[in-house]
Amino acid sequence: MFSPYQLSFLITFIFLTISSQSTVPPSRRFKYVNEGDFGEYYVEHGADYRILSISNYPFNLCFYNTTPDAFILGLRMGHRRSESVMRWVWDANRTKPVRENATLTFSSDGNLVLADADGSVAWQTGTTNKGVVGLELLPNGNMVLYDSKGGYIWQSFDHPTDTLLVGQALKTIGAGPTKLTSRMSIIEPFNGPYSFVMEKRHWALYYQTKNARNPLLYYKSGEFGNGKGALAYLGFSCEPEYGGSYAFELGFTFNLSKSDSSGTRILSRPKYNSTYTMLRVDIDGNLRMYTYNEHVDWGAWEVTYVLFNRDGDEPSECGLPKRCGSLGICEESQCVACPTSLGVLGWSKSCAPPKLPPCKGIINVDYFKVEGVEHYTSGYNEGAGPMSLGQCRDKCSKDCKCLGFFYRAESSKCLVVPELGTLVKVSNASHVGYIKMAK
Repeated sequence: MFSPYQLSFLITFIFLTISSQSTVPPSRRFKYVNEGDFGEYYVEHGADYRILSISNYPFNLCFYNTTPDAFILGLRMGHRRSESVMRWVWDANRTKPVRENATLTFSSDGNLVLADADGSVAWQTGTTNKGVVGLELLPNGNMVLYDSKGGYIWQSFDHPTDTLLVGQALKTIGAGPTKLTSRMSIIEPFNGPYSFVMEKRHWALYYQTKNARNPLLYYKSGEFGNGKGALAYLGFSCEPEYGGSYAFELGFTFNLSKSDSSGTRILSRPKYNSTYTMLRVDIDGNLRMYTYNEHVDWGAWEVTYVLFNRDGDEPSECGLPKRCGSLGICEESQCVACPTSLGVLGWSKSCAPPKLPPCKGIINVDYFKVEGVEHYTSGYNEGAGPMSLGQCRDKCSKDCKCLGFFYRAESSKCLVVPELGTLVKVSNASHVGYIKMAK
């Protein structure tokens, strides 16, 4: 038996527990089924799509697919009245597509769940019984689950895929990942090989190849801050220049942990309100900004920034790992030659490294020489050394994953590579590549 004091305490505890577990009101609950007619307007990647009623101009939540019966729950940016392509800016279940008759359910417990047709859960917000009372798609494209006080229990801005919208950020403290990951291809929505990573006092681009244990660095920004601390926050921002209406500065706002450093780094200055801009790691590994001009009827999207460019500025497109396919010499952003064991030929899409025999040791391989080239990673990795050319050759020959090596005579540095791709033409003939081939 409880004493009157204990009983009073127990009743109070139960009342407070029940009252603290807010539930989603019936009017805010929903269940959408992936069925019915497809939309008729043109969207990115030539996808078929079904629009859900969760929208806030110019954003819409949709089921979409680029291959039969493999649907992604995604957020679309654009509007049909512009007669311009609509782009995908966020995916929920990129690595686990669902089928026809899949469901998206927001129930009384506050969890948003995407389930396949057989009932298996493909994706969820993980917000069961955490005080969620509603869902809202905000004007900036952030989809949020909020509590009775308006606080965000979950938000899509904390879970980017390949894109940052204005106001979104990468973080190392609290919720949010520290990188963006590209799509595999136009028709394959799975994670691709390129990533935008926030690390130390810079951001970087990496390429992950199946033949390498670690991703390959192919671009690194200048350092942020005063040389102390590490990046804790990297936000994508848009602000009027000098507080006026001359141009809208698109760039990064940043904070560094264990340091007082913070500030802004400008990447582009469009001459109009560019609040509706997305920063994306594209399928080709380039970093681009796409700005949606809501006042334009046709061609509403404009590329307002591109990192690897054709304007003669650095970095050029020759720095992209696959600019020239699986093998090719790049000069001034153009693929100009195909290196072969018979000499340098004209480049074509069929240009490829030699087929290698099963790796059984040093006796099975040989090399052909390509003068005046560097690997696309050479700007950030000179290689090991000093060592002799013979030692460098042996190092590659004994490594089954090495497809070639690059040697700098003046520094005796040796770079062995697990992937070839783009070879960058340089004026220094002593920078030489050696492509592994069957002996």
